[in-house]
Amino acid sequence: MATTVRRSTRTLPAAPLGPENPLPALLPLDEAHTLDESERAALPPEVARQVGYAPLRSVLPTRVLDGYGRRRTPTRLDTLVLENDQLRVTVLPGLGGRIASLFHKPTARELLYVNPVFQPADFALNGAWFSGGIEWNIGATGHTTLSCAPLHAARVPAPGGDGVMVRLWEWERLRDTPFQVDLWLPDDSDFLYVGARIRNPHHRTVPVYWWSNIAVPEDPGTRVLAPAEETWYFAYERRLRRIPVPEWEGTDLTYPLHSRFPADYFYEVPDDSRKWIASLDEKGQGLVQTSTDLLRGRKLFVWGAGAGGRRWQEWLTEPGTAGYVEIQAGLARTQLEHLPLEAGGELAWLEAYGPLAADPETVHGADWAAARAHAERRLEVALPRGAVEAAYAAWRPYADAEPEGRPEEGGPEESAAEEGGYQEGGERRWLATGSGWGALEVERGGFTLPGTPFPPETLGAEQRPWTELLHNGTLPCGPEAVPPGPTLVAPEWRELLEAADAGPDADAAGKASRHELDYHLGVAQWHAGDRSQAVRSWERSLELGARWPALRCLAVADRQNGHGARAADRCLAAVRDARERLGARDSLAAAALVALAREAASALLAEERAEEAGEVLDGLPEEQRQRGRCRLLRARVLLAKGDTEGARALFDAGFEVEDLREGEEVLSDTWAALTSEPLPPRYDFRMRP
Repeated sequence: MATTVRRSTRTLPAAPLGPENPLPALLPLDEAHTLDESERAALPPEVARQVGYAPLRSVLPTRVLDGYGRRRTPTRLDTLVLENDQLRVTVLPGLGGRIASLFHKPTARELLYVNPVFQPADFALNGAWFSGGIEWNIGATGHTTLSCAPLHAARVPAPGGDGVMVRLWEWERLRDTPFQVDLWLPDDSDFLYVGARIRNPHHRTVPVYWWSNIAVPEDPGTRVLAPAEETWYFAYERRLRRIPVPEWEGTDLTYPLHSRFPADYFYEVPDDSRKWIASLDEKGQGLVQTSTDLLRGRKLFVWGAGAGGRRWQEWLTEPGTAGYVEIQAGLARTQLEHLPLEAGGELAWLEAYGPLAADPETVHGADWAAARAHAERRLEVALPRGAVEAAYAAWRPYADAEPEGRPEEGGPEESAAEEGGYQEGGERRWLATGSGWGALEVERGGFTLPGTPFPPETLGAEQRPWTELLHNGTLPCGPEAVPPGPTLVAPEWRELLEAADAGPDADAAGKASRHELDYHLGVAQWHAGDRSQAVRSWERSLELGARWPALRCLAVADRQNGHGARAADRCLAAVRDARERLGARDSLAAAALVALAREAASALLAEERAEEAGEVLDGLPEEQRQRGRCRLLRARVLLAKGDTEGARALFDAGFEVEDLREGEEVLSDTWAALTSEPLPPRYDFRMRP
């Protein structure tokens, strides 16, 4: 059969994402992949330099996604399906362009770990993430902020011009870089080809990050192979150590279940070696990923055999479901590093994913060098290194090919003709539409980005105030009953905010607009590192009539400056003001009230003001009080008041902290403060000894 591309759907139990958190993310969520200065000093110079280059100060301008739950109902998800005689590839364009399935038809084998549910969990840089498949991580250390976001998707001609490929693209907002991922299946190919490109359209150098994460089944006999004799071992103790492969301290760590705790193994792949990684089961069968040499890094992530890792595996799917591990490929040696991309530059490479079959006795033999050499020979037979380089060269001219259609036009008819993929003549609608932020940036910067259009038709309500600022020098003020919209923080937008005119201060409408303008300006200044000026902008916003948005930002600044008591006072004042001003029926307003209450309760507890923290929680709707995070806060309030029995009763009754953060230890810490008894398995998410 000729390669086809079609739109389809997939129905599975899914938890809704819920609304965004409207409070600006002034601080990064706790990211587990960090090193302190003393650890960095012991690294090789190149690694140390890249580990220290351009760390995130926050996840602005994106918003945090923490409103999801754990109640799943059958939900239909849009998919794109690429298919030839050998492979069927299923893509989720509305969820970061994730490849959900890679099915090898001749052997009737699924090559990836396919999660049977959609269950968000707090692993992405901005919160919500889900496990399974192949994900494209761009931006900064961690899972991308686009994990649960829609991407643009459209058909484009495949290399050679006689086939079709699917292009996924978006504007990555943490680093202000457009990127694309092109997927195609050559006729009769056992391998999916993936052409990827990151561009820097600015007149300044930007930091970049990329890791392709591939979830594969965690079978007991599975071994992960890569062309390396050493690896950088990183676990949740936040230490980076160079250790031998495969065996360390008497344990062969190339078998994922031999690790006790969750850990990363970043393989030291020699510069002149072919870049590949494979996961092969006890029969010597599994998936291999290879690439052109620019994608130099290879990694194995394991959950380990300990109680915490097993609990996380269960948490991310449903009881009784098989586990998974991740094999990964990235631009740097480790995921702690970022690379500079010069003004006007781009990075491009090609990846290939497909089945690999090898002799099981050699794969699982004691001789590591023989095992990996054998796997590489089998890969060379299945897909020669020269073929990958040739495919990359063939793809490059097509990377600029314009996608078919426009985002506003009607979709294609579901017909046999449509399933044939790309057709000459007659425009159609894109296969999927992402956000309008790229269109706004193109309008501001006048960028020319062949192959990845961001047309004005994709601009939406969130972009309209910023379009007004761009063209008229004013930033419209939203209604008081709704939280302020998201803030743009790039240097160019900060300059526009600084020069903006909100109208005469004597005018009531002008004052209202000015206080919101100062609020946004403060957020942009904070992001730029000018924190004293940000505080002055928020204080000016207060003077002009703003209340809870500026109070909350000032509370964050107070906590960072060691003024805990004043931070608690301002958090409490923000909660009380928001309850008077916000419309309870608006979903974003409700989300803001919950987020403010949670922050206030934590700030008050830190100042030993448990009674007031309890009152803040009491002011929430019953539905919110029953959510796991609030029940945990309630337990901490009771514990602080000396009511150990009441706090213990909450744990005994059972609750789930829906947005428990990767590496977060608040559950085990609170339990340890209650009792010396062993931590119940349902609360054991510990990722380190």
